[in-house]
Amino acid sequence: MTPTTLPPSSAERAARQSAVLAALRAQLPPHVILHDEEDIRPYECDGLAAYRQLPLIVTLPENEAQVLAIVNVCRQLEVPIVPRGAGTGLSGGAMPIALGVVCSTARLNKIVRLDPLARTAVVQPGVRNLAISEAAGAHGLYYAPDPSSQIACTIGGNVAENSGGVHCLKYGLTVHNVLRVRFVSMEGEIVELGGAALDAPGLDLLAVFIGSEGMLGIVTEVTVRLIPRPLTARVIMASFDDVIKGGNAVASVIAAGIIPAGLEMMDRTSSRMVEPFVHAGYDLDAAAILLCESDGTVEEVEEEIERMSAVLAEAGASAIAVSSSDAERMRFWSGRKNAFPAAGRISPDYYCMDGTIPRRELARVLLGIEAMEAKYGLRCANVFHAGDGNLHPLILFDANAPGQFDAAEAFGAEILELCVAVGGTITGEHGVGIEKINSMCIQFGSEEIAAFLALKRAFDPPALLNPDKAIPTLRRCAENGKMHVQRGLLRFADLPRF
Repeated sequence: MTPTTLPPSSAERAARQSAVLAALRAQLPPHVILHDEEDIRPYECDGLAAYRQLPLIVTLPENEAQVLAIVNVCRQLEVPIVPRGAGTGLSGGAMPIALGVVCSTARLNKIVRLDPLARTAVVQPGVRNLAISEAAGAHGLYYAPDPSSQIACTIGGNVAENSGGVHCLKYGLTVHNVLRVRFVSMEGEIVELGGAALDAPGLDLLAVFIGSEGMLGIVTEVTVRLIPRPLTARVIMASFDDVIKGGNAVASVIAAGIIPAGLEMMDRTSSRMVEPFVHAGYDLDAAAILLCESDGTVEEVEEEIERMSAVLAEAGASAIAVSSSDAERMRFWSGRKNAFPAAGRISPDYYCMDGTIPRRELARVLLGIEAMEAKYGLRCANVFHAGDGNLHPLILFDANAPGQFDAAEAFGAEILELCVAVGGTITGEHGVGIEKINSMCIQFGSEEIAAFLALKRAFDPPALLNPDKAIPTLRRCAENGKMHVQRGLLRFADLPRF
């Protein structure tokens, strides 16, 4: 899946860097521009470190005017530009272009305005996700989307990837919690989408922009929705002696008309991976555990916990534990939140996938992944946003062992193909980036891909914003021999349905 274009020669790179550097220095203060190799090396990849590319130049604008100046220079010189947040993304979406500029929004990190009456906050893109809730906490409010990297990831990156988190089942993804986005277009215009009203006139371009992976504009300001912090919350930890029972229990909870604040699933490999790391109190004998959170008033939570416990018991839970304090609730969640770093304790490398499937297909997909472990000779730890069907399988491998990275890539691609085959998608919140661009050819046909490219051209006529990411060319699909999967008709017919 790595790019096939030849790297530029050192002479070509030096000449290009000199020209772009001169143009940027004419518009920006010196401390905003990085060009020495030791300074730009940290920007060669995002959280998907398997794909690396040294950028030509890195810029760190401190205000919108500087972002506009950077865009204008890049447009005039026909230089690709890659927007970057905190670099916590996991799909290679912020990987630089060899002869391009990285525009990091890390220094645009101010909370511009917080209105507790309107329950909104206006923030710059470099503000950390968790910092919004910390600032709003004094007013009894918080920002609901809570990706596992929320202590570090920024709101600009969340907008780019439409991030979710463990509480997105009840409170929605980024797209459901952002009211307005202000950005600089590649044509040098300041554009605002959405607003303070419940609805905006015209087409819903705000929803188009959120999740567009930095391909349509560079965000300079975001208005987010804040919600009241629940009076109380409790978590059920339910154990299952069979992953199929656990998968079916997820569907049973939703079918009972219950929408938990969070509904997460971890298999035995995941539980045993994180327990020595965080001491969450997980049942290490269980084939799968579910974490089901209820929040609201004391009375609402008590009633919902009782109803969920009954559903889980009927679904075959072998053990049910309910948090008795907020500290215990946070401890239950700590294992799920730390699954990724815990993987690094038991494996030299791991490859985190991100697909989405219908809830009813959880058990089928788990069986499919189990078969793939045997096929590729690699272990896989499974953690899911089970309530909305968002899978995060962690494929464990050793990059220093010959062939293991290639096997991990093929393993991940086959998981995504299975997701599509059962009626799902190739990404839930990590984006397509570089990592899944070939898998786009599996999910979408030529007419759909042509429509995506037309939308890209409408926002970015010169195709300079984060090019060669997320949307494959039809030629790429043909060259890679990829084929549009008609859900469930091409492969995996041998897997049982439940």
